[in-house]
Amino acid sequence: MALKYIKTVLLLCSLLVATQSAAALWTINYPKPLDDSDARAEYPIALLKLALDKTGVNYELLPSDRILLSSKALRQLRENREVNVVWSMTDSQREKDLLPIRIPIAKGLIGLRVFVINVDREAEFARVSSKNELMNFTPLQGEEWPDTKILQANGFNVATVPNFKDAYSLLLQNKGDFFPRSVIEVSAELEGRSASLTLEPDMAVYYPTAMYYFVNKSNPTLARLIETGLNRAIEDGSFEALFKSSNEAILEQLDIKNRRIYTLDNPLLPPETPLVDERLWYVIEQ
Repeated sequence: MALKYIKTVLLLCSLLVATQSAAALWTINYPKPLDDSDARAEYPIALLKLALDKTGVNYELLPSDRILLSSKALRQLRENREVNVVWSMTDSQREKDLLPIRIPIAKGLIGLRVFVINVDREAEFARVSSKNELMNFTPLQGEEWPDTKILQANGFNVATVPNFKDAYSLLLQNKGDFFPRSVIEVSAELEGRSASLTLEPDMAVYYPTAMYYFVNKSNPTLARLIETGLNRAIEDGSFEALFKSSNEAILEQLDIKNRRIYTLDNPLLPPETPLVDERLWYVIEQ
């Protein structure tokens, strides 16, 4: 009788703990974008909301109090300050410093790059007919971006800048020849910028890479929560539906199918990258 009573008490306690856990409020802070019109953040935020909704937890998703560009956001996440989730392109060092959720949220499109150039340089780029000829031009990239090392490893002489904004300023001053931008970023970035800048119409480069959600290494519970939600969204098709609604029109607008795409090696790609899982990647049809 006493044993039965103890089992009943333990069952009630476990149910109480589970109820309290489900009712607990998760406060999740992500890096505040440049401004409210920064469309580059719309998809990662929407996907994160979708994943959290799939878990059924009670949460609030809030931007950081101040604007945090990528490098600063990653530093703050590593120090467990201001933010507890950041989305960014992966490399081996970032996966050592932080805890990656290895589901590529943009299905690899972060590595498909088209070129922002000066309007008065269009004729020069139009004469490029090979990857070797493209390497005669100087790309602009951020000092701490994985892309910089990838381009350098493939033979490009890269001009680096401290932050994202500086790249467009230097491009206008012809202190770099082109600014390779991901197909999921470039359209939103060019809106409202100088008419002296344009998109090169015929070429792109591609290197295998992934943009992940990252959390602090001390927060594996949050990582499991987001991963669980993403996997549920993949299984029920809502991940793919959101991806298509957010990106298909952009890819069509950029005429990706008809561009010459030069493939580059990525020596920074961690071996744990789930390249064999075809569900997780966008296939470029040409």
